[in-house]
Amino acid sequence: MSTVGFFTSPACSLHDMGDEHPECPARLDAIQDQLISSGLEFVLRHFEAPQATRAQLERVHTPEYVESIFARSPRHGLEILDEDTRMCPHSLEAALHAAGAAVEAVDKVIAGEVNSAFCSVRPPGHHAEMGRAMGFCLFNNIAIGAAHARSAHGLERVAILDFDVHHGNGTEDFVAGRDGYLLCSSFQAPLYPFTGTGEVPGNIVNTPLEAGANGDALRALVETDWLPALEAFRPQMLFISAGFDGHLEDHMAQLRFREDDYRWVTEKLREFAERHCEGRIVSALEGGYALSALGRSVVAHLNGLIGS
Repeated sequence: MSTVGFFTSPACSLHDMGDEHPECPARLDAIQDQLISSGLEFVLRHFEAPQATRAQLERVHTPEYVESIFARSPRHGLEILDEDTRMCPHSLEAALHAAGAAVEAVDKVIAGEVNSAFCSVRPPGHHAEMGRAMGFCLFNNIAIGAAHARSAHGLERVAILDFDVHHGNGTEDFVAGRDGYLLCSSFQAPLYPFTGTGEVPGNIVNTPLEAGANGDALRALVETDWLPALEAFRPQMLFISAGFDGHLEDHMAQLRFREDDYRWVTEKLREFAERHCEGRIVSALEGGYALSALGRSVVAHLNGLIGS
């Protein structure tokens, strides 16, 4: 069994974009409830996430963008960044802890304190481009973690795997054509943000799925596209953008994944990491808005990281 670290911060529950917004504080509560009821609460190693530094953010985002997020943090009310993305007075703190969780998880995994890690954080990150907030995201948590692994720990090759129902345009914005990075991304298309289906550099593997696709389709693309790309790239560490909004109970889109599908994908990635990456994986929460399904899916994902 692998030792899995669980990274979060109370600050991540203070980010609130309004009563009707699907990216809500109750998401983290739903995960915590399922950890307790499943017994995983007592199996994981728990860590409180620190805040990321500006230097860590600026490995992925432009200094001008980082400064704009700090400057636009409101003292009261909501600051509208785009039609889907808002900041309340606590959002900047939450976003800094969310990015800091990925950085701290990298440090703990590379130090050997845990084999792998899951960051239960919000706001999510994979839509945040180098110079733009969008899609509920302020800072690209998983890309910041991956960049930290390369810059602070000297890893030459890292891979990001993204199974959120929406294309991770922000991660692609950072990774595309950049030496030392591979991105494999599964998502429903056409669907927000309506990217990911055009020509891409060789270090991007986009595998769009049609509405109605189920877990068999996800498993097939992992076998035929992701794993061969990983074998060829030979990464030294894996990063997962773990979005669970492809679940059949989630009305954000129209994929039909189940908990067992998330566990299967995670097990395949863990097995690859054990063969080639010293077992090193850092995963961060992205989407997932049907609260019960989200909690159950995260438990399945964590069980996949733990193994038997």
